[in-house]
Amino acid sequence: RANASGVGAVDARALRATATATATTAGRRVSSASGSRITVSRRRVRAMATTADGERVKKLQNGSDIRGVALEGVEGEGITLDATTASAIGRAFADWLMVKTGAREVTIGVGRDPRLSGEMLRDAMFAGMAASGAKVVDMGLATTPACFMATVTPGVEYAGSVMLTASHLPFNRNGMKFFTSAGGLDKPDIKDICARAAAYVEAGGLSVDAPSGVVRAPFLPTYAAQLCDIIRKGVNSPTNYDKPLSGMKIVVDAGNGSGGFFADLVLAPLGADTNGSQFLNPDGSFPNHSPNPEDKEAMEAGVRAVLSAKADLGIVFDTDVDRSAVIDASGKEINRNKLIALLSEIVLKENPGATIVTDSVTSDGLHKFIKAKGGYHLRFMRGYKNVINKGKELNAAGVVTPLMIETSGHGAMSENYDLDDGAYLAVKIIIEAVRRRIANEPSIGQVLETLEEPLEEAEVRFKIADPDFKAYGGNVIESLLETVNDTDHPLFGKSSPAEDNYEGLRVCVDEGDGNKGWFLLRCSLHD
Repeated sequence: RANASGVGAVDARALRATATATATTAGRRVSSASGSRITVSRRRVRAMATTADGERVKKLQNGSDIRGVALEGVEGEGITLDATTASAIGRAFADWLMVKTGAREVTIGVGRDPRLSGEMLRDAMFAGMAASGAKVVDMGLATTPACFMATVTPGVEYAGSVMLTASHLPFNRNGMKFFTSAGGLDKPDIKDICARAAAYVEAGGLSVDAPSGVVRAPFLPTYAAQLCDIIRKGVNSPTNYDKPLSGMKIVVDAGNGSGGFFADLVLAPLGADTNGSQFLNPDGSFPNHSPNPEDKEAMEAGVRAVLSAKADLGIVFDTDVDRSAVIDASGKEINRNKLIALLSEIVLKENPGATIVTDSVTSDGLHKFIKAKGGYHLRFMRGYKNVINKGKELNAAGVVTPLMIETSGHGAMSENYDLDDGAYLAVKIIIEAVRRRIANEPSIGQVLETLEEPLEEAEVRFKIADPDFKAYGGNVIESLLETVNDTDHPLFGKSSPAEDNYEGLRVCVDEGDGNKGWFLLRCSLHD
């Protein structure tokens, strides 16, 4: 999926569905603009000094977070997120936080995934934060959910936190996600912070060296203990409360990201056998596969690990552990629509008749599955923040919405601070798997046997050369709507707009012989 600067894109996803056919969804490795695999060594990759400017800083906003190129090493990708810029962003966040809280002194925790540029950017952020008078805490290797939990955990409760990560993107990228106890910052907040940072960059004189007095306080052990407690209470074993996973074999594929802790600090202390787990060591060059639960190679590696170890369950995390997927004992991949279906099964037993919010590209089969379980499926928009915020809006209006999840695996639960937390979702599935095992009920994989899956699935991105690409893309969609509404059209005469169109145009297609498919044409969120 290549991004071209200044070039727009429209996503088209077409599916042909039947009640009986199934297919394995193809993933993709995101490694560079050309899609090629990049192998690097720590010695050869280095940060390049660049002259930062204010407009470039503003362009680092990526929806509700910040992302850029932090290292050289990929042809055609120049540095956009350097140490000077990180210092400015750190100072801007501290300023924003003081205004938001009304406090003259705030404490900010900073965590990071294992990316090669992480320590450089961390030190520079510390310098900027300290320059604004903030106290700074180095949380070390962390996950995105753990960084949020550090703002609400009694005895810690930082005023704000930052996670240095670029999720599953290649080794040369990095970025920042920001939190307060109210949750992750939204687009207007990031726009404000980027504007403040741009002004600091243009003013110059920024330090990029970590100040003295930085407190080192790793938070992952605390977060892991919280997850252990949730599993113990969720299983509530009458015979082995402290080690409820005894007798189970669960393997983890962390993809050399931040998720290795889950095997060592969560599963093993609860009695699980984790032998066969792989790629637990953090390595920012990601030498084995992309840490991405949507990636075909990552999921195939997880399947091999489960089958080789004869495990009961496998878990695949993305780099910063805000997403996950699971694999059952038979090697069935449970990600995308299957993951949403399994989690819907779990939450609808706890909340009968509740609403599940997803993004716009979920399958018709999932829609039927949720309805058959007694739930209501709201197929909303792409963008995990859009999905989560819609769920929060519904809950505030009195509509019980326990799960809001994007097809990518970004999933949040109202019982867990509306936080997209891949480890928490894995915990919910583990509890369900143990409960079914104790009750001698069908396995989690068998639950999905009634889920209708697409016979064919494809995604295509069309580049738009027109500089005003948003308007152009909108015109294309309007033109398509007119065509679809033409019942005499030779190609679209048997098509009709879907009832739930929250972005772009989803079209239902009658393929004959009782088969129905669909496609969605929409403007890309960012390109």
